[in-house]
Amino acid sequence: MSARILLLGGTTEALRLARRLGLETVYSLAGLGRVPDDLPCRVRVGGFGGAEGLAAFIAREGIELLLDLTHPYAAQISHNAARAAEITGVPCWALRRPGWQPGADDDWREVDDWDALTRALVPFERPFFTSGREPLAHLHEIPEHQHWTVRCLQAEPAPLRAEVIGARGPFSLDEERALFARLRCDVLVSKNSGSASTEPKLQVARELGLPVLLLRRPELPMVAREFAESESLWEALQQRL
Repeated sequence: MSARILLLGGTTEALRLARRLGLETVYSLAGLGRVPDDLPCRVRVGGFGGAEGLAAFIAREGIELLLDLTHPYAAQISHNAARAAEITGVPCWALRRPGWQPGADDDWREVDDWDALTRALVPFERPFFTSGREPLAHLHEIPEHQHWTVRCLQAEPAPLRAEVIGARGPFSLDEERALFARLRCDVLVSKNSGSASTEPKLQVARELGLPVLLLRRPELPMVAREFAESESLWEALQQRL
């Protein structure tokens, strides 16, 4: 593929696509977690300076197609990408991964923000957070009757009534079963990312009859083309290029 592509990544699907694209592609990461060093394309780490900075990069690098494969909850970069595409006239294609859907026996409860989440957590004693780094900023607010476990990309020291686990998916079903058993958690907190690599935690919560608190997905902007799964995006790329 010879067209200049800017791939906004950070997800499993983005990394897989980056491995299939060539030297003309720029794979951009925010800088959280491990930066791959074995890709055939150029890797760029760090922000752009908003939509205008991203537009300037697109113009400077001669980018012909912008691909947004960022996390469904990375709303700001998705809005910046849509605006930069509008400024530059370069088309933006996005992978809009469908969210998980509850089963008939699942106890899933959506919350809008951190305040609503903390209110919903009041009846529980051992929440297991798999929703990113936001809980780390609130470790000093843990209620006396609770013990928190937070799983994010990087471990760090935690206060007495908390544990911070550093781990990156995918996680197997057996691994998740063992972790839930060790933690003795009574509620799971998650974002509805829709990722197959982190879905086993929901299966374990289902097996144990645990409630799941899900942070509601943010609204994402409309772009030139949207894809629900990565293979259809790959096929469209091959047709275009």
